[in-house]
Amino acid sequence: MPFFPDASQIGLISDTHGLLRPEAVEALRGSHLILHAGDVGDPKILTALRGLASVVAIRGNVDTEPWAKSLPATEVVTAAGVNIYMLHNRDSLDLVPEAAGFSIVLSGHSHKPGQESRRGVLYINPGSAGPRRFKLPISVARLNLKVEPWNTEFVTLKSNAG
Repeated sequence: MPFFPDASQIGLISDTHGLLRPEAVEALRGSHLILHAGDVGDPKILTALRGLASVVAIRGNVDTEPWAKSLPATEVVTAAGVNIYMLHNRDSLDLVPEAAGFSIVLSGHSHKPGQESRRGVLYINPGSAGPRRFKLPISVARLNLKVEPWNTEFVTLKSNAG
């Protein structure tokens, strides 16, 4: 279980599908930790993100190449004393987060940015930072764990690519 006691500024990204936009890199700059919620698509993306901060990434449904076998399907991260459960597709959640001691559940897959709080757990999807899908926004998110209640800042990326 990755443990980052001083990481209170968290960058959230998902569904890059092999495309790391310069706008995404800029939006995540200043993060103490970056969490990638799957569908990375290319290991170079994780290398580039590690140039900004420590990175924890999970495997998504498109991460089928041999390099991706080293990525876990789910992960538990503790950042600034907050327990975060990561999985790619929230529909696959097979535990009760509040009973398991998780305060945040991070997922991707749907490409739809959003957050909701249920039974004391904050569910976050940063949206898709990769190629545009349908008319959904291209986005990443930032989370400040020092400010309560926690609120996700979604950053819509202005890009002509993809």
